[in-house]
Amino acid sequence: MTSSQVGKQHDERHDRKGGVGGDAPEEGYERGLGSRQVQMIAIGGAIGVGLFLGAGANIAKAGPSLIVMYALAGAIVFFIMRALGELLLYRPVSGSFAEYSREFLGPFFGYFTGWTYWLMWVVTGMAELTAAAIYVHYWFPSVPQWVTALVFLVVLFVANLISVKLFGEIEFWFSMVKVTALVGMIVIGLGVLTFGFSSAGDTASVSNLWQFDGFFPKGVGSSLMTLQGVMFAYLAVELVGVTAGESEDPEKTLPKAINTLPWRIALFYVGALTVILCVVKWTEFAPGVSPFVEAFAKIGIPAGAAIVNFVVLTAALSSCNSGMYSTGRMLRTLADNGEAPKGFSRLSSSKTPALGITVSVAFMGIGVVLNYVVPEKAFGYVTSVATAAGIWTWLMILISHVLYRRAVDAGRLPASSFPAPGGAVCSWIAIVFLLVVTCLIAYDADSRVCLYVMAMWAAALGGGWAALKVRSPQVAEQGEQAFEQVG
Repeated sequence: MTSSQVGKQHDERHDRKGGVGGDAPEEGYERGLGSRQVQMIAIGGAIGVGLFLGAGANIAKAGPSLIVMYALAGAIVFFIMRALGELLLYRPVSGSFAEYSREFLGPFFGYFTGWTYWLMWVVTGMAELTAAAIYVHYWFPSVPQWVTALVFLVVLFVANLISVKLFGEIEFWFSMVKVTALVGMIVIGLGVLTFGFSSAGDTASVSNLWQFDGFFPKGVGSSLMTLQGVMFAYLAVELVGVTAGESEDPEKTLPKAINTLPWRIALFYVGALTVILCVVKWTEFAPGVSPFVEAFAKIGIPAGAAIVNFVVLTAALSSCNSGMYSTGRMLRTLADNGEAPKGFSRLSSSKTPALGITVSVAFMGIGVVLNYVVPEKAFGYVTSVATAAGIWTWLMILISHVLYRRAVDAGRLPASSFPAPGGAVCSWIAIVFLLVVTCLIAYDADSRVCLYVMAMWAAALGGGWAALKVRSPQVAEQGEQAFEQVG
């Protein structure tokens, strides 16, 4: 094949996916997500169960220094999102991570990233269904966990099938509850610190941040070991990239959503934790207990535990709702490239990838079975896998961005209208950081099991790719030709 034929094929591929240089793709989706919904989806993605529950165990490990860990990880997440933002405005497509991996790293990486991101959300959905069932158990202890998990699974599944607008509206209100609760917690905490009211008023003080064995009470090493849990708390911030194909005006809504990430991290993570650790001594927090529940109880707010329980329930359902949305879109992207059954590429009359959503929900249903068989262990079985899959996705975004910038500098591709500050330098910093976090996961005996699972997943996908090349060699060959033209 001549170089001109390769270039023509590459251009046709981009035309089918939506053009280059920022043109919005025509993928058949309904552009039903307005600015209000995209903004709140972006905010909601930065506030999850990892913050509401996971922070308790991390405070016990790191003390007040956890604030620095969240700030450090937050800066890296911003680098990741600005890298993704530059790619999105170069070519906004649904299923963006897999598409960019395919374009800049080759067809196998697109295939691997698409399926791995699908796995991340499926196992996250299982975990969040389990968490939601546990939270409902707080009010209705006689209702079996598996029954509650099944009800939530069916309700969210139906909502995702109806339309993207309904998904966006549900996600908007879920996120609104989380944001309102966190802002309320910060305002109340500042009131306690300033005016000394409530039963916590006598002991609340900024000096609580360093008064009990210092700011790093268990050493810098122990603080660094919390980074794996901190990164889990940030999973799903990249969801705004999946909405690119269904945003009404991606050129405006996506940069705005990404640029507001620093203040969201500063307010909801760093700010909320700082206030809580000033109001309540870090030594009073323990693993398995939400620091927000503990703070409300210490302040003495009536029904505080029930309020926080409702908020955390909302966070779990929000995450599960997002998982159903993103898995269906990712399966369609894989099907469009011949890397999944063709049936997944069809849209329903409401312009949703109904078959992909249905199959994904069926796999999430395994979480219902786990709640029936081992309700006390179901949550722990799946969360670490989601973290490893999320780190892979972020690495693919960053490496794709580095290669894209290299192609732009060489004049092979047009520049994006939303360039990342610092160019590829910040992406390299984030890549090194994520590799360090991976090493920390491998060092920790409790969490390294996820790396074993990912190794088995990689072997399974490798086998699937080999079978795909035998059955449909044109799929891999077409991807290789387009990759060679870009790289």
